[in-house]
This record gives sequence, structure tokens and C-alpha cells, in this order.
Amino acid sequence: MAITASMVKELRERTGLPMMECKKALAEADGDIERAIEDLRKASGLKAAKKAGRTAADGVVATKVAEDGSYGVLIEVNSETDFVARDDNFRAFVNKVTEKAFAERQRDVAALMEGELETVREALVQKIGENIGVRRVQLVEAPVVGAYVHSNDRIGVLVALSGGTTELARDVAMHVAAVNPQVNKPEDMPADQLEKEREIIKAQPDMAGKPAEIVEKMIGGRVQKFLKENSLVEQPFVKNPDVTVGKLVKGDGADVTAFIRFEVGEGIEKEEVDFAAEVAAQVKSSS
Repeated sequence: MAITASMVKELRERTGLPMMECKKALAEADGDIERAIEDLRKASGLKAAKKAGRTAADGVVATKVAEDGSYGVLIEVNSETDFVARDDNFRAFVNKVTEKAFAERQRDVAALMEGELETVREALVQKIGENIGVRRVQLVEAPVVGAYVHSNDRIGVLVALSGGTTELARDVAMHVAAVNPQVNKPEDMPADQLEKEREIIKAQPDMAGKPAEIVEKMIGGRVQKFLKENSLVEQPFVKNPDVTVGKLVKGDGADVTAFIRFEVGEGIEKEEVDFAAEVAAQVKSSS
């Protein structure tokens, strides 16, 4: 597979390693960026790489929580550009979607968009001239639910607590927005992900030549560190790093039972257009 400059650029941005090292790793991984990262971590002890910045789709997230804090909804509505995402007509549509999702306690986008909302969406697409879609909706029900939306409306979080207050849940949601933990508690980490982490740690250079029992002890310690760093309740609370999120909520007689985090466009890959090449192609076709 041909290794492109954009592939090298992405790997370099995610790992911080030199360009030639990234190019070599990609060549050895046959262009598979995720595999190249794994190989680099095994070979050099590289820490976990940054997540792919595949947030090409624009739009906003929105939330609404019941006054008694018993449930809340979180939605993502996409547009093609940030300009439209800030448009009053687009925002009015987002509000309609949020209100309906909240009233119906919806979890299903297809059911949510049945009837009037789809008609409104189609009319808005015609008016604005840009594709608009409701990508996902999530419902959280618990004794206490809190929400937080980052100021640019691109990250939204719902947090469920077994007790405490909506203000506490909102503080935890703010932490989730900022830190982006992988799981709620260490025991929630998928077994296959833990096994992959063990393999990466075991393959790192400082493990070579050590007795098996020492290697296992080192792996165990690093796996525990990995779990603490990536589990919400084990992370230092952003507003007070002297306490973990788990201890924070426990002090209020509560426990975190779940969280949902949406970031606009995550996981959506958009084709990058070379503007100069596009113009040249248009000129050529018109001549």
C-alpha cells in the first residue's frame, strides 16, 4: 500500500515521533495507522497515542435534563460547516429535536425523526443548501442525572448518580467532558482491550531479559496504572486533583453508575479536498 504524506502527518501528530520513523512504521504496517501505533509502542515504549482527530463533521450537541433530575437526553445534530452550525435556523431545529427527544424519552433516531421533524429537516436542507442530519440520541435515567455541554457546543455529557445532587452530577459531567475517560470503573474495561495493553507492555524494550515473574509483576503494575488513568472514578477530579472522582461522589453518599459523552463528528471521516486541484480540474473540464 502506498504511504501518503497525509498518513505520515496523522501518525506524527498522534505520536510526536519524527517523520522518517513514522514513515517507516507505516510501511512496515502496510499503511495501517492503528497497527503502526501498536508496533511503535511495543518497540519504543511509546505512551498511548492521541486518538485520531476524525471530527470532520460539524454541528452541535445538546442536552435536556428533567427538573427533578430523574432523566436526561443527549443528542448530536450534524451540519457540513461550522457556519451553518451557528445559524439561528439550524439552532431552532436542534431545539425542536431536543424537545421531542426529551418528551418521548427517545433512544432511537429513526423513531425520533418520524413525522413533522423529518419534514422540518428537509425544508431546512432546501433553505440552507447544506446536508443536515440527526446522528444520535441517548437517554439516561437514574436517581440523579446531570448534564454538561462545553461552551462551543461540540462536547456534551450526561452523568448518572445513585444519589447526591444534580449539581454534583454536573461537576462530574464537566470532568468527563475535559478528560474523556474510557470507562466508568476499572472493572468495566473490556477484556480484549486489557489483553492488548498487556501485549504492548510485554513487548516493550525494558522487559527484555528479565525473569518471567519480574515481567509479570511489572506488567501488573503498568496495567493497574493504565486502568487508573482511564477509569472515571479513579481519575483526579479536574476541579480538585487532591481527590478522585470516586471519592468526590462518595463524600456526598453517591456513586457514578454511568456516563455518556458525545463529541461532534467523532468517528466520522470526511474526505479532504485539495482546493487548488479541484479548481484546476474545473478549469480543465470547462476548457
